[in-house]
Amino acid sequence: MAITALLVVVLAVQAQSTQRAQAEAVTLAVARTIAEMPEVAAAVTTGTDAAATATLQPIAVRIMDLTPIDFVTIMTPDGIRLTHRDPAEIGRPYLGTIGPGLAGRELTEEANGTLGPSLRSVVPVMAEGRVVALVSAGITLGSVASGVLGQVPFVVAIAVALAAIGLAAAWFAGRFTRRIAGDLPASAVRDAVSSYESLRTLGEALRAQTHEHGNRMHTAVALLELGRTEQAIELLTETARSSQDLVDRVVARDGDPTVAALLLGKAAQAAERGVEWSVDMQPAIPRTTLGAVDAVSLVGNLVDNAIDAAAAGPEPRWVRVGMALTPDQRIALTFADSGEGIAPELRERVWEHGFSTKPAGAEGRGVGLALVRAIVEAAGGSITLDAGAPTTFRVLLPSGIAP
Repeated sequence: MAITALLVVVLAVQAQSTQRAQAEAVTLAVARTIAEMPEVAAAVTTGTDAAATATLQPIAVRIMDLTPIDFVTIMTPDGIRLTHRDPAEIGRPYLGTIGPGLAGRELTEEANGTLGPSLRSVVPVMAEGRVVALVSAGITLGSVASGVLGQVPFVVAIAVALAAIGLAAAWFAGRFTRRIAGDLPASAVRDAVSSYESLRTLGEALRAQTHEHGNRMHTAVALLELGRTEQAIELLTETARSSQDLVDRVVARDGDPTVAALLLGKAAQAAERGVEWSVDMQPAIPRTTLGAVDAVSLVGNLVDNAIDAAAAGPEPRWVRVGMALTPDQRIALTFADSGEGIAPELRERVWEHGFSTKPAGAEGRGVGLALVRAIVEAAGGSITLDAGAPTTFRVLLPSGIAP
């Protein structure tokens, strides 16, 4: 029961975080779209405020009716509302931050307005190189919370199912191993750890990819509802093109589709943390002799370490993954990052089980590199850490193809 309760809490927090991030993305997308509408700039630069309200209020109402946005406030540079969900508030000062908008920058914040606490984005309306108005689009925290509450039954069902599966698997595994093998050998322990690490890193990657696609889909829907069909199609086409390019390179011929899914997710994970991501891959690289679980555990751990190091280091922050086939038909993998590097006195200790340069806790497990080396060596390969900068791990694995 304790495990189930913990799972419910973790999944609920994740659902709330995702719902909030999606709400922020939608408010920013809608505010940007409105700010780019030519009729908005025309209305605020010609005629009186009352005339601008007569033109813009119907537009704001239509947008609020067609999108999940709770309010659209178009205001003068002085912060006087020209539109509002409550017409009685038109002509009164906007309640929120407008300084960045007046400086020509976008802003997303949580603030308390006439409709209560909300997430809102403020985008400047530009004309002839100057800010002529500001657009604020927002979603109340009540709307965000209702979206999370709608997911609670699903979250509870998933948590209960996972707990039941885990208990059943543990019971069957315990009985099986006691009857067949007695004490687990070292290889079985490594396989168990590899399975856990594989699920962890793939789960993180898929969560990031799902989050990114969710944000883009919300933006595309907002564009479609506002009649910006060409921009929506361009956004979706570019997303599909970039994803398909990586998939084609990874799964060409005998490539591993599991690794393709992992790398796609890690690209989204890197973007979330402000890290530039690139994959340099020779075409038609065959599979390694590793199974899917070990391949995901190996690649995922090395990529996770690289993203963590790059995100904690100075700009520009980047991670580069390389895959190539050597002349002797081995698969060469490289993982480089822009982080601050590994101190010379720690270069040997990083391979020790339980040692980590990261803080103790979820991000400082001290398992990754020890497990990676065990997987590589068990497959008949090798792993090395380059001297100097940038930090680069190089892995050589047999491909199953005779040299």
